Parts: sequence; structure tokens; C-alpha cells
Amino acid sequence: MKWLIASDIHGSAYWCEKLIHAWHNEQADRMLLLGDILYHGPRNELPKEYNPKDTIRMLSELDGSILCVRGNCDAEVDQMVLPFPILSEHAFIPVGNHLMFVTHGHKYNSSNLPPLHYGDILLHGHTHIPECVQSSQGIWIINPGSVSIPKANSWNGYVLYENQSFIWKDFDGNTRNHWISE
Repeated sequence: MKWLIASDIHGSAYWCEKLIHAWHNEQADRMLLLGDILYHGPRNELPKEYNPKDTIRMLSELDGSILCVRGNCDAEVDQMVLPFPILSEHAFIPVGNHLMFVTHGHKYNSSNLPPLHYGDILLHGHTHIPECVQSSQGIWIINPGSVSIPKANSWNGYVLYENQSFIWKDFDGNTRNHWISE
């Protein structure tokens, strides 16, 4: 199964449209969203073409293909307008002989690891900075960065996951990083 993984859309219709276009171009089977879907948050500038209603419309067309976890900017009122569940704090996805713990990153992150084993993966967003590092406990920490508000001179983009391989891409189709889990 091919997953397109993205985080931190923050209500940008412009970047959401690029995300949907990438999803179709990549021919992904599922989209995994790591939270902060509609609201930009009080610490962020308004993203390009901030329009949560258009973002809702575009994502709603993919209902049935989206798995999502709750971000720190997501609220119950957001769930009322989206047809797919967004309020789960985390999810577990089997990855070969390991587990992938999926969360937004404001609670569990490289400074506060969830209970995982050597070789498992913590997949989170929140920081808006792409990352692929291994902790001292042997847990892989993966962050796709941000769809709409990248930080630390990173790019607007997403990650593809297929056959235990993670590929970071920008919306121009450029591969930015590649990692294969074991």
C-alpha cells in the first residue's frame, strides 16, 4: 500500500490543492494527515490563501481515503465539518516487524518518546521541519515537515511511504530525502 503522509495544512486552500494534486499524481492508496488541518494557530502567520472552507471541500472529496490524527490546532468544531475522523490522539500502523506510532508531535516527539522498541518509528508533524533521525534507544523519528508553513528553511511538502521506504518530496516533485526502514 502506498501512503501519502502530510502535516500542518493550517487551512491553506492553495497548499491543500497542491497536496490533493500530489496525491493523485503519486497514485497513493491512502492519505495520512498528522493534524493541524483547518486552523492556522495563534503562533503562525496566515498561510497562503487561508480558506478553511475550501480546504474542507477539497479534503471531503477524499473521504474514505484519509486517516488523520489530531493536532494541537484541531478542535471538536473541526470534526463537525469534516467527514473523516480527526480527533484520535495517535494511531499504530504495523511496518514490517515494527510499529509506527503516528501522532501530531505536540505531546510525543523526540524529547518525549512514546513506549516503543528498537527499530519502531515515531511519525509526527507539529514542528514544520522535515526530520529523519534515530534516537539513542534506536527509535526512528520521522517528520514530513509542513504542507503550508515550512520552517527552518525547509520546503512545502509531504512524504511517500511504500514498501518500508520513506521519500520526502516537495510540491514541484523533487525528492528531498529517502530512507528505507528495516
